[in-house]
Parts: sequence; C-alpha cells; structure tokens
Amino acid sequence: MRGCVSTLAALAALAVTVTVVYGSSPLSFLPLERTIPLNHHVELATLRARDRARHGRILQDSGILDFSVQGTSDPYLVGLYFTKVKMGSPAKEFYVQIDTGSDILWLNCNTCNNCPQSSGLGIELNFFDTASSSTAALVSCSDPVCSYAVQTASSQCSSQVNQCSYTFQYGDGSGTSGYYVYDAMYFDVIMGQSVFSNSSSTVLFGCSTYQSGDLARTEKAVDGIFGFGPGALSVISQLSSKGMTPKVFSHCLKGEGNGGGILVLGEILEPNIVYTPLVPLQPHYNLNLQSIAVNGQLLPIDQNVFATATNRGTIVDSGTTLAYLVQEAYDPFLNAITTTVSQFSKPIISKGNQCYLVPTSLGDIFPQVSFNFMGGASMVLKPEQYLIHYGFLDGAAMWCIGFQKVQKGFTILGDLVLKDKIFVYDLANQRIGWTDYDCSLSVNVSVATSKSKDAYINAGQMSVSSSHDGFLSKLLLISIAAFLLHITLFIEPQFL
Repeated sequence: MRGCVSTLAALAALAVTVTVVYGSSPLSFLPLERTIPLNHHVELATLRARDRARHGRILQDSGILDFSVQGTSDPYLVGLYFTKVKMGSPAKEFYVQIDTGSDILWLNCNTCNNCPQSSGLGIELNFFDTASSSTAALVSCSDPVCSYAVQTASSQCSSQVNQCSYTFQYGDGSGTSGYYVYDAMYFDVIMGQSVFSNSSSTVLFGCSTYQSGDLARTEKAVDGIFGFGPGALSVISQLSSKGMTPKVFSHCLKGEGNGGGILVLGEILEPNIVYTPLVPLQPHYNLNLQSIAVNGQLLPIDQNVFATATNRGTIVDSGTTLAYLVQEAYDPFLNAITTTVSQFSKPIISKGNQCYLVPTSLGDIFPQVSFNFMGGASMVLKPEQYLIHYGFLDGAAMWCIGFQKVQKGFTILGDLVLKDKIFVYDLANQRIGWTDYDCSLSVNVSVATSKSKDAYINAGQMSVSSSHDGFLSKLLLISIAAFLLHITLFIEPQFL
C-alpha cells in the first residue's frame, strides 16, 4: 500500500479547476497525489507484501487476525496516493498517505527515532514540532478523548508524564508509536466570490516518535498517514461533528496515462451513481456483496462467503493496490474467465499466475464482470479492472488475472477495481456509491446544507439553489486550482 527512482526527482502536476461554496460554511478540499516508481522492476512478492502490510494495518486495528494472500500483481503500477495537509502555527505542510482503512491522522515528530530523513518519491519530508507550534496542546490522560482512544485502539496513558500515547503494530512487522496532540489544521476554501486559504479547525492527531519495518524505509517515505476511516477519531468525523464539512467524502482515481485523481470532503454528484448500504457497526467500509457475474452469467458462489462475520466480509479500500477474493469465489471466477476467452487468447501460467496471451484489444475478447451488492447496486468491471498487463511474450500482450486468492478471510476491493470510477463515502447516510467516470474530467460536488439541499459546483463555475424552489441565485466564474492533483506516473516497460 505504501522501488527506486533513478532519474526523476520532481513531481508532475495535473490541475483541475474547481470552485466551491458550502452554504454559510466552507467546503474543504485537499490536493491528491499519486506516485509510481520510474525505471524500477517491482517483484510480485514486493507488491503482495505491500498489500499484506496494508491488510495487517486494517485488521490489527479492529482486533482481527491477519490472513494469507496469494497470487499476482501488476509490476507496472505500484501506486501511492497521498495529499498535503497544513498543520500547526505557523502552518507547515506535510505529505500524508490517504488511508481509508484506518482512522487516525499521524505525522512524524521532530523527535522521531528511526524515521526516514529523505524520500525516494522526490518530496521533501517535514517533521512536526509541538514546541514550535503556538497552538499545539498535548492530550492528557484525563481527556475524554484519551479514554475513548484507549478503548478503541492500541493506546495507553502514562501517569508519569500525563500523556496519551499510542502504539500501532502492523501485520508485516512494521509499526509506529507516539502521542496524541491537538493543533490547528488549515484548509483552502471558497465562500461566495472570495477565496480563503486560512480557514482552520483544531483536530486531534498523532505525533509519531518511532517507526519500524517498512515505515522506516526511505523509498516511499511520506510524512505520515491520513486516516479516512469511519471512526469518531478520523479527521472527517471530527470536522463534520463541528459543522466544518459534510459527513461525506469522495474520490475518483484515474488509472491510465499519467494518472490523476480527485479527493474532496464532500459529495461528488453524477446521475449514474448507484448506492449500497454499509454494513452497520463495522470499523471499516464493509459492504454486502451478494453475487458475481461473468458475461451476464451468475457464478455458482454461496453468498455467505462474502457475509460480514468474524474474519470474513467484503471491504472497499482505496489504499490496497490489488484486489482479493476468497477462494470459494476466486476459483469459479477464474474458471469462467478462462472458459470465455480460451478460443481467442492463449491461456498460460507465468510464475504461478494465470495469464493470457492477447493478440488484439481486451474488449474484443474479455467479458465484463459485475459485482452485485445489496440494494441492486452493481459494480461493472471492464477487463482492465480485473486484469494486469505484464509485458509481452511471442509478440502478444500478456495479461494476468489481477485478483489474488485469499484462502480464508476478507474479500478486498482495492485500486485495481476502484480506478476510473467515482466513489462516494456517505457516512451520514451509511452508504457507498460509485459509477464509471473519466477521472481526468471535472466533477460536480454537492455543497448542500440543511438549508440548501440543491447546491452544487461544476469545475470553474458554480450554481447555488435554494432548498425548495430551485431558484438559481448565483453563477460564479472563478478560476482557481482548487484541486491540484499532483500525480506522477513512472512506468518501466517489461519484456518477458
């Protein structure tokens, strides 16, 4: 979830112009970045280990045991999505990885032991210094937030220093520890025809003083992790409880070309979005997957294998690079794909992975796959969303099944599946929605409040309607790079 970079030390930027008005309160947004290593062959084991580390982080937080993962991954696209946040007084910028599988925002402290001092991503690392911020305040043992954190995470409180601290040990052996802090978080916002970049709110976050394992490595080092989970301590939950933002966030991750993406603390609007309810009372984004169809034919899978239970369930996680299916679903899925395409492509096994030599375009040979969820919502996957291009052999393109087999445990829908789609995490209504979309295009973002249900923006111009009569009150043409999507795509051709 989290390679060497040989010649490129700068970040390429892709800008999307968006104007935002959020009733009487600002709508906050963040720049989204994705980096992929240049001229570096990534072993399949490395990608699997990275996702395993990711899943360890997901599972440890909720007290669920880790699970084994097998299969392949794309040796080209090793994506890392991150954003910049401004913290402290005076404000300082930090690069943080976006993580929908955890709740806590944490940054590396200036007193951190074994923290990376440089990054192979070509970014300058920063360290948070509580003593240098005039608005920073440590969280004491008597703070109710500390009591909550101790109950819900790997946290503890030392009476000797009266300091609320945490230790997160992950499934891959890496870990971080530190202490909780209150401080100002700043947002770029737009209200009416004026642009503000100094709106802020006090948030709780972690200041890490120790890193171990992969978190201590420099190759993909960032300044911390930005937890977008549904828990009460996530920043999205903290801000929405104060009325700073709606309790919904959205993303659209571009999978082709130079990449790209949008991350917004708000609801992206698109007519074709379908919604399915979240499984209630879960620490992660669990959905009720009911069936899988290949080329319109339902596969013989007992839907109970997808049901949320101890050590089971279906999770949507934008931080996971690949996608994972439990064995009871993986085997019929693989058989159906192979049977459908065997007359038009040559099935082969490469390094233990099911691959196909494809002489023409994927769409001419490979079928669509649909994942069907509660409420009639279907997630339709194009071939590029379940296959990985793994170079060429005998003059034909080699495409391999991108889903990994899980002997037991969780079905996880990662970036392989989520790319080139709008995803809306509507925590207020306990649902997730999606639709296919070209993520290099602009989007409409709802800025409705309880007083204004129909407000929305559209890249560079905005319309605000009253809640009941639909009166068009304003039309703004403001040129501002509200979402600056710094995405660098590094690709090395692979020939087998």
